Amino acid sequence: MSATVKIPTPLRKLTNNETSVDADGTTVEQIVESLESAYPGMRERLIEDNGDLRHFVNIYLNGEDIRYIDGLKSSVSDNDELSIVPAVAGGLI
Repeated sequence: MSATVKIPTPLRKLTNNETSVDADGTTVEQIVESLESAYPGMRERLIEDNGDLRHFVNIYLNGEDIRYIDGLKSSVSDNDELSIVPAVAGGLI
């Protein structure tokens, strides 16, 4: 299965400034591994050493946060779209 992954600006240095890339896999976890194979360094920016999604990274599968589906085990179908969105913090100064 091939999915389109939207890459946020902070990670585009790994993808030669591509805003979206195709990756193969049937789960989000496999998609991340596919990204790592094509763009070394991607996995460490998305996944903790213990295998969990980093707290400041959100991944959306067809617009739905994977944390509310099956996390990294969420199923991915052909032509699905994943969006990697780093958390943004803000506040009153």
